[in-house]
Amino acid sequence: MTLAGVIDDQVFRNYRALLDAEDEAFDELEHAYEDGDRDHFEEDFSAWRKALGRKLAYLSRLGVDLAEVT
Repeated sequence: MTLAGVIDDQVFRNYRALLDAEDEAFDELEHAYEDGDRDHFEEDFSAWRKALGRKLAYLSRLGVDLAEVT
């Protein structure tokens, strides 16, 4: 089955939630950077990496191979 065959409303909802979580984590990271708050920056960087990792893992489970994207 191709990836197009498994994309449905639930996939979009799940992916949107992961995008929103990543965006929120990145916003916090950006604020810590702009404020020069090193302690919060480190925490927020870790939270952003985890959110990004969850999104990439989800894409991988769907069969999206990012190594093929150029």
